[in-house]
Amino acid sequence: MRPPEGSGEPQGGAPVRPPEGSGEPQGGAPVRPPEGSGEPQGGAPVRPLEVGERVLLQDGKGRRYLVTLERGATFHTHRGRLPHDQLIGAPEGEVVRTDLGQRLLVVRPTLADWLVKMPRGAQVIYPRVLALMVMAADVRPGLTVVEAGAGSGALSTALLQALGAEGRLVSFELRPDFAAQARRNVETWFGKPPERWDLREGDVVAGLGQVGPVDRVCLDLLEPWLVVPGAAEALVPGGVLVAFVATIPQVMRLVEALDESGRFGLTETSEAILRPWHVDGLAVRPEHRMIGHTGFLVSARRLAAPWPAPGPVR
Repeated sequence: MRPPEGSGEPQGGAPVRPPEGSGEPQGGAPVRPPEGSGEPQGGAPVRPLEVGERVLLQDGKGRRYLVTLERGATFHTHRGRLPHDQLIGAPEGEVVRTDLGQRLLVVRPTLADWLVKMPRGAQVIYPRVLALMVMAADVRPGLTVVEAGAGSGALSTALLQALGAEGRLVSFELRPDFAAQARRNVETWFGKPPERWDLREGDVVAGLGQVGPVDRVCLDLLEPWLVVPGAAEALVPGGVLVAFVATIPQVMRLVEALDESGRFGLTETSEAILRPWHVDGLAVRPEHRMIGHTGFLVSARRLAAPWPAPGPVR
């Protein structure tokens, strides 16, 4: 029987909704802490900075410093000193001061921050190109990816982060010193050696056939066209090859090799140009300085027969 309306008992089995303004959660939703209370909004826990963590310090002029926190250590600039102990246990996003009054913003570095600040042997691919490269190759968890030209480990780190715990990455690097630097950088970012990463010192042309069927091939090599025959054999049907090259002659030779193989199609070539803007009130304009050209991306799909690239959308 339905209780009489106005009796105060729930109608149709529905729970009684507390009066608005009573402070009790409405509709079973958790109470959101007041903004400005210092408590996390949306239930996200605040994780303080810890010993051994990397932090990025930025001054008022945009200069950035990558620091690993240690007990008793001190960060020095020409504008004063900052004890690490002042940062350990504090939340990120804080503004701190050196003993001479310099203001510094403290945040954890993003992957893009780390890739441009990490120690390097070989020149790294810029983060904006890495993002396009990972997207062009459609790298996702569960795939098997071969990378050639590990260099300083920038591409390796980006691929491993996209592959997740279920994916597998096999990286080739000819130079032992570059391979050692790549291993250190990757392990520093992840905090340990990634279980699904196999870094091999050797030539990808000779070693690609030993990896087995692969889903993606990502290249950062001087002569990527030499890898095309082996990639055609190793890639599964529909697999993707993506190469980063610096010059037009390299683009021409790679595209020619892809076409002549008869095993690739949907070949596309692009250039990554990112133009920052200055926005300050009514002063809106492009930044005076920008990195115009870094290189080209050439991508192709492993197909049963050649197929032209998609035409422009009209």
